[in-house]
Amino acid sequence: MNLENTLISTLGIEFVELGKGKVIATMPVNENTRQPFGFLHGGASVALAETVASVGAVELIDLDKEICFGLEINANHIKAKREGLVTATGTVMHQGRTTMVWEIKITDEDDQLICVSRCTMAVVPKR
Repeated sequence: MNLENTLISTLGIEFVELGKGKVIATMPVNENTRQPFGFLHGGASVALAETVASVGAVELIDLDKEICFGLEINANHIKAKREGLVTATGTVMHQGRTTMVWEIKITDEDDQLICVSRCTMAVVPKR
């Protein structure tokens, strides 16, 4: 997977664990991920969550025959953060033939919940 010149590299997202049905990734809270008032941007958290769900879905499909796309995502922003590192842990809740549902919890260094998200992934045949 080439991450160079992507949103993933721009946001500084790094993968810690890739498994069947579970993905863990980190993202710094810095000038690339903060909103103008100095807090972690909610959109950066959502981008991290969808990235985790997307990479997790890729691990569960046959890439020779299928591809996946984010279909829907929601997020509840629980706690603000100004600096440091956040960690997203995504687990598959439903793995169907044409959709998957992932739950993603984003926490800080003290294991405090920053954001919780649910992402539905569409699995479609390659053409």
